Amino acid sequence: MCRLALKTSSTPFSPYSVLEAMEAMQEGYDGSGLGLLLRGLEFLDYNYQTKDPIFSGIAHTHEALNRLDSFMQEKGFTLKYDHEFNVDHSKVEAPDRYKYLLRIYNFPEIWKDYDKDRIEHELMMTRLELRRDGENHNGDLTLFSFWPEVVIIKEVGWPLGIGDSLGLSDNRIKARLVMAQGRQNTNWGINLYACHPFFLQGVSTMTNGENTAFIPIKEWLMGVQFPGYIGYQSDSEVFTHILHYTIKKLKLPLEVYKHIITPLKTEELLDHPQGDFLRGLRDVTRKLIIDGPNCVIGSLQDETCFMVMDHKKLRPGTVGGKEGEWAMASEMCGVDAMIPERDRSLDFQPMRENMVIISPDRKEYKIWSQFDPYPQHRVA
Repeated sequence: MCRLALKTSSTPFSPYSVLEAMEAMQEGYDGSGLGLLLRGLEFLDYNYQTKDPIFSGIAHTHEALNRLDSFMQEKGFTLKYDHEFNVDHSKVEAPDRYKYLLRIYNFPEIWKDYDKDRIEHELMMTRLELRRDGENHNGDLTLFSFWPEVVIIKEVGWPLGIGDSLGLSDNRIKARLVMAQGRQNTNWGINLYACHPFFLQGVSTMTNGENTAFIPIKEWLMGVQFPGYIGYQSDSEVFTHILHYTIKKLKLPLEVYKHIITPLKTEELLDHPQGDFLRGLRDVTRKLIIDGPNCVIGSLQDETCFMVMDHKKLRPGTVGGKEGEWAMASEMCGVDAMIPERDRSLDFQPMRENMVIISPDRKEYKIWSQFDPYPQHRVA
């Protein structure tokens, strides 16, 4: 088991506050890894108002940092901002961390004529090329994301220990949306790429549970031969890729993601207003059906947040909050820690057919049921 926490607010806040909430759920993870994803960024010493891409990762050696600099220069990227974390090395558990990377770049001049899809593809391919470079040099360069308005931090250790070692309580970085996962290392070795949240071209998920259908899902996704469907140091990474496939490849609404990973039974679809399409979709994507237990929390590029779980419902999840400020967590105490002053009568734990959605306006959360029609809008 792992523990999950997400907070979304109209007002940017410190990610350290979410790490404090993780402490309330500390019996659910073992210190083998922590992941943080930040959206809606605000820097104390840099005015970030553009769509410039942000590099998140770790250079484990000086040589790796030099190779990164040469690579980016050759590609035509120019460095605009290099965030220097206030690192307390006495609190860093892993010894081989030469530099934690959070860098903002200008796009290459040649990209100015690229359309949105081409830019997104090139950003992904740049990230993948740098990841391979690190893997080809004994893992001396680790890259979590290269994308506008997104920062990802991953490290071995306990949440507050990592927050303290990186100085995340100094308020130099704030965000409107923070996702955090404390890892319980059940099936895999300690690997930073295995830490949730996972991220691909604007979409992200993290999971509490065990994906027992991992192998057939992974093989199906790899058969699509989309370059971003790689990695799989964790059995939960496929949830992000299925979300990406739903939104980016099929161009379907977020709600259809729930129909793909946990489809309704045939007899339940007979009376569904979109039953014919959903039966066909289920047949085509049958290999993407999950077999939990799983609770999945995710977010989209526009800061939409959601929570779903599988039919077994053996990994609970809770949402609560108030207008302008909402939280999702594996346990009620996690929501309590993030938003203590709220109307607890509005807290909700989704059932097997539900998807809980918090839109970017953060006015309220919506409970959508698979038995209801899904909206016809498309998500870019």
